[in-house]
Amino acid sequence: MVPESYYVGLSAILFTIGVVGVVIRRNPLVMFMSIELMLNAANLALVAFGRRVGNADGQAVVFFVMAVAAAEAAVGLAIIVAIFRLRRRLSVDDLSLMRW
Repeated sequence: MVPESYYVGLSAILFTIGVVGVVIRRNPLVMFMSIELMLNAANLALVAFGRRVGNADGQAVVFFVMAVAAAEAAVGLAIIVAIFRLRRRLSVDDLSLMRW
């Protein structure tokens, strides 16, 4: 039996890795994967707290977060692919200068 504090600690570590990936990296694909890592870390924490309390409310919220993450993945990857086809390189600094 693994204590819930281990799950919360792992969640904090994963969330920190995701934040560092978003802040340091300039590649939109890596930033996108880091955001997904942060969402999964939050899901792990929700399940751990739900287990500690003894109800399944955390798992229900995780279901909705996963649905939103799937939609975000579909739309985000489509935008990244469209920009790559247009510009032939991916850099957040270049995209911030882009004006339509």
